[in-house]
Amino acid sequence: MEEDHLRKEDKKSTSLNVGFFYLRLLGNDLNKLLCLRSDRVYTIGRNPKHCKVVIDSPAISRCHCQILLSRSDCKLRLIDGSFESPCCDPSRIGSKCKVSRVSSNGVSVNGRRLPRGVVTELNVGDSILLCAKKKYGFVVEKIVFSKVNENVWSDTTVSLRAESLLGQLRSIVSSHDPVSYLRTLRNVDSTIRSADSEKPLNKDVANKDEIFNPSSNSEPDLGCYSDGKTFFLNRLTCIDHGVPDQSMGVTLPQLLHPVVTLTRIFIATFTCDVSWFLDYCEIPNQLPITIACHNKERCWSASQDSRTAVPFSSYPNLLLVYPRFPDEIAFGKDRKKHGVACHHPKLIILHRRDTMRVVITSANLVSRQWDHITNTVWWQDFPSRKTANYSSLFGPTEEDKSDFGAHLAGFIASLINDIPSQAHWIDLLAKYDFGEATCHLIASVPGVYAQNPSYLKSDYSLCAKQVLNMNSHPGNYLGFVHTSVVGLSHRFGASVDSNGGQFKMLATILGRCQENSSETVEVILKRNMHIPADANAVSVIIKDKVGNSDGDSILLGFLPKEIAKWVSPLSDYALLSFSAFIYPKETLEAAYAGANTRVQLLLYLSKGPNFDRMSELIHEGLLLASLCSLLALLKRSFGLWRLQEVLSQHKWPESLETEFIYGSSSVGTSVSPDFLAAFSTAAGKKSYNYSDSQESDPEWGCWRAEHELRKPSIKFLFPTIDRVRSGVCGGLLSRYLLCLSEKTWQRLRPMGLFHDAIPYPSHRIGYPMHVKVACRRFQSRADGNSFGWIYCGSHNFSPAAWGQTLHPSSSPLGPKLHICNYELGIVFLYPEHSSSGEARINIDNVKLPFVTPAPKYKPEDRPATPQAMREVFAEAQSLAANLMEEMNEVSEVDDDEDEQIIEVSEEGDEERIYAEMLLG
Repeated sequence: MEEDHLRKEDKKSTSLNVGFFYLRLLGNDLNKLLCLRSDRVYTIGRNPKHCKVVIDSPAISRCHCQILLSRSDCKLRLIDGSFESPCCDPSRIGSKCKVSRVSSNGVSVNGRRLPRGVVTELNVGDSILLCAKKKYGFVVEKIVFSKVNENVWSDTTVSLRAESLLGQLRSIVSSHDPVSYLRTLRNVDSTIRSADSEKPLNKDVANKDEIFNPSSNSEPDLGCYSDGKTFFLNRLTCIDHGVPDQSMGVTLPQLLHPVVTLTRIFIATFTCDVSWFLDYCEIPNQLPITIACHNKERCWSASQDSRTAVPFSSYPNLLLVYPRFPDEIAFGKDRKKHGVACHHPKLIILHRRDTMRVVITSANLVSRQWDHITNTVWWQDFPSRKTANYSSLFGPTEEDKSDFGAHLAGFIASLINDIPSQAHWIDLLAKYDFGEATCHLIASVPGVYAQNPSYLKSDYSLCAKQVLNMNSHPGNYLGFVHTSVVGLSHRFGASVDSNGGQFKMLATILGRCQENSSETVEVILKRNMHIPADANAVSVIIKDKVGNSDGDSILLGFLPKEIAKWVSPLSDYALLSFSAFIYPKETLEAAYAGANTRVQLLLYLSKGPNFDRMSELIHEGLLLASLCSLLALLKRSFGLWRLQEVLSQHKWPESLETEFIYGSSSVGTSVSPDFLAAFSTAAGKKSYNYSDSQESDPEWGCWRAEHELRKPSIKFLFPTIDRVRSGVCGGLLSRYLLCLSEKTWQRLRPMGLFHDAIPYPSHRIGYPMHVKVACRRFQSRADGNSFGWIYCGSHNFSPAAWGQTLHPSSSPLGPKLHICNYELGIVFLYPEHSSSGEARINIDNVKLPFVTPAPKYKPEDRPATPQAMREVFAEAQSLAANLMEEMNEVSEVDDDEDEQIIEVSEEGDEERIYAEMLLG
């Protein structure tokens, strides 16, 4: 169909909207793109006399089907056969109508056969097959419309104004802070008038800004407001066509509005469609944008060049970042073999001059998850500070009681570490006040972590290029980094210490050292600025405090190169001072073995004399990049241990618990009673209710795997295959979204954990959920009020996301936590008693995205595992494999499939080479 002919037809009628839809033909005409206009019934078939779209094949009926785009409601409709009345009004066609005849081979929409006489609505991306065996059909590629002419005043325009005002009133009334919400809005009347302003249709319809795509929402572009005390859901464009109303959900453009005031954007996501994002949100091409995303090859690559990419020359300030996965979680400790790891957070930071908006969602940066799949969206705006507060990057301060900013800075630093051009994000975070954060940040970063040791008093510190002999002060303490000493084999190996003299001296000095409460001894850090191999080198020395001569000390080794490169500049400028401790027994065993054994070193950092001048000095040289590297490695609690750290601030009485649920789109293959017990323990679960608990048992009260087997603590919400089958597109939207292996289901089935995930509110039923939400609810006996906590974010229910607890017998620091993924979420606390004197919030005021209490699986119920979905698609003769190639989406991963726990106790090749260079 030619566009010129269509434009001639436009002159015959005066309409408020003029639209076009684009169909990409499948089959022999694979590359042919048709452009058809609104308010015309187009017949598709093989008879050129009666059909506007002709497909010449015996498998196609003479008049196979009809399709139309209605201007009145912007909906594209399809019917098998042809309408009985050729002059019917397209705007009045309902879901059922009379047809003169149906096609011989039928019509399938996304793999589901269209029943006789049923009109179906089509969306962008839908695939329609007219003959499944021959694969003839078409794909809806695009739908575009012009805007309303201001000179035409009709009931439609009046309705638009009325609905717009009502929608804004609903948002104002439902807001926690109506005054602040009103301040975020543009002038209401001018907004409505802009919807009616004249936007004539240009000849090049598909390439003009005046045209919109219904999948992008057709409402006026308004902002949105949140005080951060609850989360919202995204707006499903396929069912919400009204004006903006936050109770119906929010869109990505609303979150970014107004785009013109943005100075830079930071995004972390699993998958992303960058082109869609730039077009959908109308991003200026000079705006600085950083997008951290997943790429298996790049994230595991050791090459620095693989860490970043600039995908579009037209957007020179847009940078893709691929966060590195650590060596310690790679298979066989060899990153070339990769490992189980996934960059899975969904974070958006919108920087403006006066505010910084932090958005944490469960939606990846792709159109399908923002437009057609239910996801959670939380955001809060934080004001700028008068002066930067760098102490807040390390933890809570007297001025800033919340640790939200510190954990956010640490998480972002872990994503952009070793990318100096992006270190400015750390500087920016110090300039904003996160003290009023309404929730707690829960982050996961890949690695193997030990428990945080207590503060250790030191006698020596490295600062301003010299060793200071002075007692440390707890008030200046900022944290510690768990690292190692390299080069022991080059100091005490058989080839360099053939008579064992160095080893004997080391044993003598260590024998005289007095261990502290953590069973460690202090070592001295010393700058070595004149070693040609590395100007940042820092040596590790053990000093005999009993002796008095220079000979009463011995060089143990060096800090690793990756640690020394930021310790040196930060200490040289006296911004920070560093002290260090080792485990003497471990050190002596490593030196005796003479092998490339890794020796642990606890690196403590405190404020240096110039710490208060950091805002003045931080831009000198690579200081900002050094600070970023430090924050990326600074010891914090992640995953399960962070959840436990946050929830332990309050008491959660077991006897008052009424519900403990977790709903997510993926269940890890390593989920077991042990992991369930570990998660429940982190959530504050105790076993006091069991009568056979013995108080003499030192672990009395701990929730263990046997308790899970006896009485599972958590109800897990996951959709049944019947629910998926009856959904929109016959469950096709759930393919590559839901992840629960058949083997895991069969293993967990006897425990009775599973409950059906029914979307809430009811208008979302039929559309899949990608949410990750946990809730533990209690009810007070005193006043009947409910309290508890709620989590939402990116963590699926898996050890890869939350961490798996290890109990290595040789570790002096006790249990360890093995985490595979980058994840990010938040926890809302609703304690039984408010400590701040504020009015207590009832947890029931927060609406969860699924129906509670959720119905338990019946004996015949089966979850929507990949195997179950394959069977459903096979029954329907689905061509899902072809459709999936066209979907711009990567599947959720079985992110802990074949997970291997690797203990890293040896130096890497780079560390050995570095030590050889330093020792000459």
